[in-house]
Amino acid sequence: MSHRVTDELGYKEMDIVSVSSSHLNSENLPYVHKVGVPPKQNLLKEIAGTVKETFFADDPLRHFKDQPRSRKFVLGFQAVFPIFEWGRHYSLSKFKGDLIAGLTIASLCIPQDIGYAKLANLEPQYGLYSSFVPPLVYAFMGSSRDIAIGPVAVVSLLLGSLLQNEIDSSNNPVDYRRLAFTATFFAGITQVTLGLFRLGFLIDFLSHAAIVGFMAGAAITIALQQLKGLLGIKKFTKNTDIVSVMRSVWSSVHHDWNWQTILIGVSFLTFLLVAKYIGKKKKKLFWVPAIAPLISVVLSTFFVYITRADKHGVQIVKHIRKGINPPSVDEIFFSGEYLAKGFRIGVVAGIIALTEAVAIGRTFASMKDYHLDGNKEMVALGTMNIVGSMTSCYVATGSFSRSAVNYMAGCHTAVSNIVMSCVVLLTLELITPLFKYTPNAILASIIISAVIALIDIEAVTLIWKIDKFDFVACMGAFFGVVFSSVEIGLLIAVSISFAKILLQVTRPRTAILGNLPRTTVYRNILQYPDATKVPGILIVRVDSAIYFSNSNYVKERILRWLADEEEQLKENSQPRIQYLIVEMSPVTDIDTSGIHALEELFRSLEKRDVKLVLANPGPVVVDKLHASKFPEMIGEDRIFLTVADAVLTCSPKMELEP
Repeated sequence: MSHRVTDELGYKEMDIVSVSSSHLNSENLPYVHKVGVPPKQNLLKEIAGTVKETFFADDPLRHFKDQPRSRKFVLGFQAVFPIFEWGRHYSLSKFKGDLIAGLTIASLCIPQDIGYAKLANLEPQYGLYSSFVPPLVYAFMGSSRDIAIGPVAVVSLLLGSLLQNEIDSSNNPVDYRRLAFTATFFAGITQVTLGLFRLGFLIDFLSHAAIVGFMAGAAITIALQQLKGLLGIKKFTKNTDIVSVMRSVWSSVHHDWNWQTILIGVSFLTFLLVAKYIGKKKKKLFWVPAIAPLISVVLSTFFVYITRADKHGVQIVKHIRKGINPPSVDEIFFSGEYLAKGFRIGVVAGIIALTEAVAIGRTFASMKDYHLDGNKEMVALGTMNIVGSMTSCYVATGSFSRSAVNYMAGCHTAVSNIVMSCVVLLTLELITPLFKYTPNAILASIIISAVIALIDIEAVTLIWKIDKFDFVACMGAFFGVVFSSVEIGLLIAVSISFAKILLQVTRPRTAILGNLPRTTVYRNILQYPDATKVPGILIVRVDSAIYFSNSNYVKERILRWLADEEEQLKENSQPRIQYLIVEMSPVTDIDTSGIHALEELFRSLEKRDVKLVLANPGPVVVDKLHASKFPEMIGEDRIFLTVADAVLTCSPKMELEP
């Protein structure tokens, strides 16, 4: 039925064209609309429009229009501190949900923070510090209702790996800690800069596939690093690649493994994985995997204390400094040889932290159907890391596992972060001495159970099905992290992502179009096998802007299409090609190199006695073509609004030609 309606509409359209032709064209040719040339724009207006579309596409100042000065001040204050906007409508029922969510994520974050600090080669209290100050700052400035802020495994590993390359944490712990604060400061500066200058689109250059591979590789690397604590190994390699780690593990199997440590670690790892499985199968029991780490810490600490297993080779956390964050402004390197190193490490860590947080925020925002301003998020995350660097914190960001628990626990606003922060404060003031006998094996178990979720097999399978080049990027990042280092994996991920962009820009797709039967529609003959070519006319579509990087390729590819077609026609003794129609609707832009390539194409076709015709160029392209006087070269009557118009006009001319 739909085909019949389409056919009838197609015939009606052709009837209208033929009626118009009889009245308006003495030569009985079809009436065609001329391609419109946009009005000339002032150069400054054109630049302003481009800048606005690039950096202010969401029109962030629209709320300030036509508002009195006092109201603009209030709106500006609320834009910087969103808590004063949604806080006006806060209620007791929302607080109940946030209180439960905050207590739940606090029970998860406390043991994780101690473990993640060790992953960053810092003392345990610095992990707790990083879940006290940054969440408070984010609660006032962040726009996400669901993100739970704190240290995360991937950033902790990255930071620990990069810092260790510069300073040995064992030999020089003071300078190592100072460099960590310096890197955190510059991570915050990087994030704030990206947000203020609205450069958030830059993080999109890390493709989803590359991030999936990087995260999976980092998860395996983190899990392998935990074998030291899980097996009770004292001497362990500083390298993170799988070969070095496994060599270190097997070389110590006869003299360094501790069976009591293995028993504790494996038992509680099994408990944590079972709890995670229960929470995944029954959504209402989300709290089971959330409190399982804290239960594991309490039980294992009590067990070690009463049995004095630490006297039998079981390694324990020992002392965790009591009290809240001491100031660390004077510990940041603002000069000297470590300033540049801190800046470089901070930029890398800041971008990775930002990528993870924005991805998490967008995921939960779409689930709850509210808008998340990416640039505001960057400013909030950056500010909290700048403040954090001055209060003995290292890089904090949004944690996926804690954010998922926060969401499942029924959080309504960022108050859940404030509740979590308050619980961490009480822990720092009252409970830290109780962690003295916590075995390192339990922290290793908690980290392993947490990072397993970063290995997304379903996403990798989907990437393979959708785009093989994306799969290469994914695997490149994965193997780079696992077999070399975190920074090499990150470099591979970025390199492959850029390589894909360059390949798509320099080698755009082109296609030969044919006419769908009983319509005036022209489509790719590979996608629609029943589409038929028009005798004597070759129709080619270019699926990209034509720039200096691809202009020569586009010209040569079109000529190659023409050569292949003429060879095929010659073999079948069919009429030669007289017109080459270039469908330009996908060509969003063109530069001087692109126009020069079209001129060369026109001259090459002239030598072959083939006429060049353009169909449906966009406003930007038409404007530039007229500026270069290209229409005068090929003839104004050779530029058409649609391929159908071009074919209807060129076909009668072919019949008239000898």
